Amino acid sequence: MKFEVKYKPSYAMLVATLDQGETIMAESGAMTYMDPTIEVHTRKREKSLLGTLGLSLIGGQSFWVNDYTATNGPAEAGFVAAPVGDIKQLDIAPGSGYVIQKSAYIASTQGVDLDIKWEGFTKGLFGQGLFMLKATGSGQMFINTFGAIDTHSLQPGQTLIVDNFHLVGFSESCSYKVTRFGGLKETLLGGEGLVTQITGPGDVHIQTKNLQEFTEWLWTLLEPKVRNSRAR
Repeated sequence: MKFEVKYKPSYAMLVATLDQGETIMAESGAMTYMDPTIEVHTRKREKSLLGTLGLSLIGGQSFWVNDYTATNGPAEAGFVAAPVGDIKQLDIAPGSGYVIQKSAYIASTQGVDLDIKWEGFTKGLFGQGLFMLKATGSGQMFINTFGAIDTHSLQPGQTLIVDNFHLVGFSESCSYKVTRFGGLKETLLGGEGLVTQITGPGDVHIQTKNLQEFTEWLWTLLEPKVRNSRAR
């Protein structure tokens, strides 16, 4: 299977070229185009630390994926995610997996196993509704970010504090702890909320833009127009 990321860095699109019989798994809704010789099957990924019970406790969220299989010779398919930003390939190997935001996932090869990683009952809420996945196994995984991808390689014992809305993912070899930003006053008024302390060894991937801040900024532009339209 061959991969190409086109239109980097702002409007990136993943193009996968499959040989006959090869399959790529992608987030539901990520496909932009494909050859007619590709066969598609949709399935739900429910595996998590708490199983189906865990899903019901977090509002019934599920993770739908599509399997794209080339059935009659080589075939091509393109995939994108909603955020305007870059796409990065992560190489997954035994002992070298990643924990990533569900919203960052685009696609992966068959050897990559994706499990829902819900930490709400073990290490505290993972921050403002972030829904995390754990990728293990062997193969390639592709992630999309809002803005550019900023990667930090941490040495053993080295710690980085990351705002949870900027956190895309980190190596499974890292340890982490979710904390408030400063004291209670800073958490409520400082605009940061919860942060994650990540300690190496391993890589940390950060997105340069904050989707929540963007929507709040966009609302400041739209709110006066909405108010005026309602007053008429």
